[in-house]
Parts: sequence; structure tokens; C-alpha cells
Amino acid sequence: MHSGGVRRAVTATAALALFLTALSACGGAEDGRATQAAGRAAGTHAATVAPTGVPGVGDRLQRRIPSGSRQVVAVYGDGKDSADSTVVLYTKHGSTWQRERGWAGHNGKKGWTTDHHEDDDRSPVGVFTLSDAGGVLPDPGSGLPYTRSAAFAAPRWWAKSHWHDFDYVIAIDYNRVKGTPPNDPTRPEGEKKGGGIWLHMDHGSGTSACVSVSEQAMRYLLRTLDPRQRPVVVMGDRADLAA
Repeated sequence: MHSGGVRRAVTATAALALFLTALSACGGAEDGRATQAAGRAAGTHAATVAPTGVPGVGDRLQRRIPSGSRQVVAVYGDGKDSADSTVVLYTKHGSTWQRERGWAGHNGKKGWTTDHHEDDDRSPVGVFTLSDAGGVLPDPGSGLPYTRSAAFAAPRWWAKSHWHDFDYVIAIDYNRVKGTPPNDPTRPEGEKKGGGIWLHMDHGSGTSACVSVSEQAMRYLLRTLDPRQRPVVVMGDRADLAA
């Protein structure tokens, strides 16, 4: 093969490698929507460049992520009035964000709001720190301070499908005091602003305002989130996140 043919072969091989790298970095069997998005983007130069911001999050919320945060749980709501969402854990390496795991999840049964109030059945849009965890079950090896207590148990007058919702919980620091157990009732901004918003185990449908994922996902998050990495959750419907 003459030199021109060699150069063309090398160029084609490199292009194929970049395509496969971009495709695998943006999804897998856990999140088909992310994989499809990667496939659509694979033909562009941008698809070969690691993101310097959390994917799908616009400048408004990106600026609210603390500069020292190196772990982000991103909750991508399907729509403003939808209870369905996708939860993705990202880790920052240098100046870029790498997708670690993704799971199907749920949020408030009526969707999302930028002005959450008690009993509105919507999850608050925003960036919130993650500082405390707990639940009914023994500590699975949590990196966050973990409080085990039967007091987390869901009331038995709830539907049986909800009884294990709070076997594992991670407090979302919305209208609460950091450094206290997730079920501490203190509401610094008042009761009308709501509170008690957690990541917790999924029962297959929307929540009052929390974000829910599978037991496997909760165990992974508890074991992976590290206070030294200043973890935060960035959550909202996709349109609000991207704004």
C-alpha cells in the first residue's frame, strides 16, 4: 500500500475509535435515551470532546454547582408535569465530567416546580448538597454519615408497595439543617416551603416530592458518595435543567 493509502487507513481507524469512545461514554443498557443521544451526536466534532459541564445542565444551574464538587447526581425529569426521570451519577476528573452509572427513577407525582411548597406533589428544581443518609436497614457502607432508625419506616396505613421506601434514604438539603439525620423535622425556611425531600427507594410510581430509584441504585449511591468530594444533586425537568 502506498503512503497515501496508509494515511487514509489510519485516519479511518482513528475516526472509528473516536465514534466508539463517544458512544460508550454516554450510555449503555442502563439508559437507552442517553445512548440514543450519543448516537445522534456521534457524527459531530463535539461528540469526541469530554464535557466540561454536567451534560444537559445549562449555565444558570451549572454556576450553582460548588467549584469543589466532584460528584453530581443529575436527575433528568422527562417533563414538567411528568413523574418519570433518569438519575445519573457523574464524577469530575480534572475539568471534565464522566458518567459513572444511570438508573430509571421517579420524582414528584405532579412533576417539577421552581417554587416548591408543602403538599404540592412536585419536586423542587435546583442544585442541593447531599450531606446525610439513613434508613430502616443497617448501614450498607455509606460514605455519608448514616443514621439507622425504625423511625424512618413508612406508616403501615400506606399502600404496601410503599412500605420499603425509606429502607435507605439520602437527604436532599432543601429547607433542612445539614449535619442532622434526614428525618430531623427542622425547616429553616418555614413549614410552608416543605421539606423532608430525599433520595429513597422506588415503589414504581411518583412521589410526594422526593426522588426514588431502585434498591441497587441506592446501595451504590450510599457506598459511592463521598463527603470529601462535596456531592450535590442537580435536579429538574430537562427543559428547566437546560435553561
